[in-house]
Amino acid sequence: MPINNLPDIYFIRHGQTNWNAEGRYQGQKDIALNDFGRAQAKDNGVLLADLFAKNNMKASDVDWFVSPLSRAIETMDIVQQAFSSDTNKVQIDNSLIEVSFGEFEGFLHNDLTSSFAKRGERGDKFWQFRPKNGESYVDLLDRVTPFITSLKKPSVIVSHGGIARVFRHLVTNYARVKTINWSVPQDAILQFSNAKMKLHK
Repeated sequence: MPINNLPDIYFIRHGQTNWNAEGRYQGQKDIALNDFGRAQAKDNGVLLADLFAKNNMKASDVDWFVSPLSRAIETMDIVQQAFSSDTNKVQIDNSLIEVSFGEFEGFLHNDLTSSFAKRGERGDKFWQFRPKNGESYVDLLDRVTPFITSLKKPSVIVSHGGIARVFRHLVTNYARVKTINWSVPQDAILQFSNAKMKLHK
């Protein structure tokens, strides 16, 4: 069942890193944005400011949350530069850190097809799969649920692909097997509102 009575959430996945471009499992490794990722973040900032203007919202009307990893923090910094008015202080929240891929972090996706299925090939059992020293999507759900249910006002969140998947599952009741196979865009804003998700590009 979706979580009801949530405020609107504007979710941005961090911009591209070299590991994203190479197709590596990144997880909780602190990999920086590349120049293309910075351009994505700048475009997302412009898009978010435009969405706010169309909805008669101010940057000070919302709470701002970010993962503690540097690729998310830099994305948030660039996004906020699109606003001429003051934004509220960004809150770093550890519950928004990417899912841990444990011993698989740093490996190419294609290196691990036998033990760690690629997106598009993951079955429902992957929801419970926990790599050594890592997390499963069950673990991630347990970590993220208290955060999302604590939101009191419209929020901008800059985080990661795994977190976006869990948000979509929690807010819209998106099927688990679809959730774990969803390729989350880095050049878009995901707006969660009234148990639905709208993608802005």
